[in-house]
Amino acid sequence: MKKLTLLLILGFGVLMAMAQEESKNEEISTIFSKSRSNGGYGAISFSYTQLDGKDAFMMGARGSWIIDHSFAIGLGGCGFVNDLNHHHWMDNDLTYNLAGGYGGIYLEPIIGPRLPVHISFPVLFGVGGITNIANGNWENNWMFDNGNEDEFLIMEPAVELEFNMTRHMRLAGSFGYRFTSDIEMDNTNPDVLEGFNVGIVLKFGKF
Repeated sequence: MKKLTLLLILGFGVLMAMAQEESKNEEISTIFSKSRSNGGYGAISFSYTQLDGKDAFMMGARGSWIIDHSFAIGLGGCGFVNDLNHHHWMDNDLTYNLAGGYGGIYLEPIIGPRLPVHISFPVLFGVGGITNIANGNWENNWMFDNGNEDEFLIMEPAVELEFNMTRHMRLAGSFGYRFTSDIEMDNTNPDVLEGFNVGIVLKFGKF
């Protein structure tokens, strides 16, 4: 509409404006367009999930290259820790918190990117690591057990409802699920990392 209004103001005429608009629509809808508009963005995310039956906080970041507004590919990762508010240092028994992180490649189809509200479907394929942080009323309240840790593969599909706040900022609500390889640690279920997560994502860049 801005381009059409500008053409009208400059006096190119209604017919020329209509032709320009048709050309623009053709460029957007053609799969093998000769002229593509690419961009990119950086993002930070904050999410809630449950790990081992306890509340967990996740924080992530990613950077992606956007191809013709409709598909993004990039790299990113996330860190996590559970049971943040439980003060085990007053307990007599040794207890554990889970902590770790993962990262990899993001593939993200974007549906209706020109609309003020639209959706995208980011999928992460990556690797990560997890450990138990032991704590209790011992000589040292916090201990790190180097022998109680593991690595894993992860696939995390998600759906994001995006809001175009400005031309260079998007706010998204995110809902995803983590699929991982088996976790092999003492006193830990093999699927301890699998589950849903919800959160928000802030994206900044050229969309």
